[in-house]
Amino acid sequence: MPGGKKGVFEECVVRPAMARRHDGSKRVKCRMSTADFIRRLLAACLLVSFAGGAVADDGPIAPYKDDLFSSMAVLQSADGGAFKVIDYQEMRDINGRDREPERRVKDDYVSLGVRRVQENQRLQINGRALDVTRTGQEKGGAFTVIFIHGRGGDRRLGVNDYTFGGNFNRLKNLAVGNGGTYYSPSVTSFDDKGVSDIAALVRYAFEQSGGRPVVLACASMGGFICQGISRDPETVRYLKGMVLLGAPPDPQLSTTPLAKQKLPIYFAHGSADSVYKAGDQITLFRKLLKSGYPVRFTLFQTGSHGTPIRMVDWREVLTFLLTNRK
Repeated sequence: MPGGKKGVFEECVVRPAMARRHDGSKRVKCRMSTADFIRRLLAACLLVSFAGGAVADDGPIAPYKDDLFSSMAVLQSADGGAFKVIDYQEMRDINGRDREPERRVKDDYVSLGVRRVQENQRLQINGRALDVTRTGQEKGGAFTVIFIHGRGGDRRLGVNDYTFGGNFNRLKNLAVGNGGTYYSPSVTSFDDKGVSDIAALVRYAFEQSGGRPVVLACASMGGFICQGISRDPETVRYLKGMVLLGAPPDPQLSTTPLAKQKLPIYFAHGSADSVYKAGDQITLFRKLLKSGYPVRFTLFQTGSHGTPIRMVDWREVLTFLLTNRK
């Protein structure tokens, strides 16, 4: 398996002939350390314990710290709830939430047990090496989420437990706790090569899970990767939905293979985003909504460019995407 680790007994080697047991058989030495074996055993137990509570009464995603992440006040709701304006206040949602503003969230917002099933990998796919951090099982996940960072980031951004208000830690726990898998890849360029790498990862994740849903989430400049993927009819076949977080608008989105398949899209944007204007994305959202497209938009009042990454309610996002039918 590309980039994966071999099983517990696959790296055993036969020692020299002089090293024999009393019965004449050759000794066998395994290269896996006791500590590594225990780590994998704990990881397996963690996945089993999570799987027991994988289905919530009100949807496919069981709650995780909803009292901290899902209790934001709605200032305005329109279009049958498809469009929402959320109350966002920097003093409360950054300074009040973080122990060190924008550097380390308070401990109540994170659970670090999920690190036991987190692993850095270098995948060899599409003839190229792609560095990813995977959280959750390597095969057979109930669903997969792939997060694409923006300019200046790498795979570490999407798995940092303490930055962005602990929201990535919540996403990891929601994925693993519901039997899913989460990938945070390093995107080396936001051009055709970057699109090709992520297209290969989407297909890889689809195959690893046995054909279960794959969700692609793109933040900021990473939205150009989502734009490229939306135009690739082959890759669209392996997707279940898309998330755009403070991403650049795509005026041609409604004409893409992704839109023709009516794959659900979730937008989240800050009203005061100075990089990509919220109004441009709202215009695109309304055009899609008018055509009967499955789409949602969350606008964070006074929020800046990075606010959606910090504040988006991942349980709401995943529930919307995973319960929509083509």
